[in-house]
Amino acid sequence: MNGIQGGRGRRIVLWRHGQTAWNIERRFQGSLDIELTDTGVAQAHRAARLLAALKPDAIIASDLKRAAATAAELSAVTGLSVTHDAGLRETYAGAWQGLTHEEIVERFGEQYAAWKRGEPVRRGGGELEAEVADRAAPVVLESADKLPDDGTLVVVSHGGTIRTTIGRLLGLEPSTWEALGGLSNCCWSVLGEGVRGWRLLEHNAGSLPEPVLGDDD
Repeated sequence: MNGIQGGRGRRIVLWRHGQTAWNIERRFQGSLDIELTDTGVAQAHRAARLLAALKPDAIIASDLKRAAATAAELSAVTGLSVTHDAGLRETYAGAWQGLTHEEIVERFGEQYAAWKRGEPVRRGGGELEAEVADRAAPVVLESADKLPDDGTLVVVSHGGTIRTTIGRLLGLEPSTWEALGGLSNCCWSVLGEGVRGWRLLEHNAGSLPEPVLGDDD
């Protein structure tokens, strides 16, 4: 599944939400509804002014507060409305949610190690990563299909959900998705549409994409 129908030159910007208090504490948020810190709001405010320069055509976002507040900053700059969709929420991770990284390793060490090896794991009894992609990727593709040729969609979501969505849209096996490094708060990745499918053009970026000048453009 790559969503390509004739290579229309569309672009998808997958933007992670700003900082929360639980990010600072290295506490697993999952699908719990945690708000942005003041720093997180400032991050979103700054990033929105950069992303507005890409002249997006549409904005979709997770309905969790941290993503919705981040998306609102871009809406304020561009005048575009935001469509919220629960399918873009972060991974539900059951008993892991609310625990710090150290607590997860202590209580669920074998499960954590298996997840890091790329094995399908229901972290804390929650969702598989492939199940997250099953709900998130179609939301992104459906919105991208509504874009004009060469249009840009901004997707405001969460680190884990963005990683699985990128993996699915690139056609990668789920066991390899961990190879995609994490996104910093309010950074983004950019997928571009080519004749053979979606391509990863930028990853964990915090500045505007630069054109590729060379043999691989």
